[in-house]
Amino acid sequence: MNSKRRTMLKGTLAASAVGVAASAGLLAPRAVLAAWPKSAFKAKGVDASLTALYGSGKATDAKNIKIKAPDIAENGAVVPVTISSTIANAESISIFVAKNPQPLTSSYALGSGTQAYVGTRIKMGKTSDVVAVIKAGGKLYTAKKEVKVTIGGCGG
Repeated sequence: MNSKRRTMLKGTLAASAVGVAASAGLLAPRAVLAAWPKSAFKAKGVDASLTALYGSGKATDAKNIKIKAPDIAENGAVVPVTISSTIANAESISIFVAKNPQPLTSSYALGSGTQAYVGTRIKMGKTSDVVAVIKAGGKLYTAKKEVKVTIGGCGG
């Protein structure tokens, strides 16, 4: 019985110590706090976000980028989106919602040799194009799909 109590006390003290160290700033998750493209997320408009994120607002339309998203989203707060592509040597995938106040919803850096595939949920303020941009070989490729929002947006 005493050994269980001692184990619980040790665990509680260890958790408390970690909590105090984290709140004092002594333990900072450096990977989570890594540099992120703040200007790209704050930009108004897809072209401005693309320029802030990749240095260029020009992207080539690509037929081999697939956007899986509902034609009509019943709730704009959680719209499931899947981006996949067969473009060789994809370096990153970014998702934009053209009519959102800040169109860049997410950007993913891909490791070499990985498959160009991302699945996530995004927030849409109203009916808009979902735009996927893939960077591969120093070039930008894009595809888009219109998603109608019925609830949680501005009326669709």
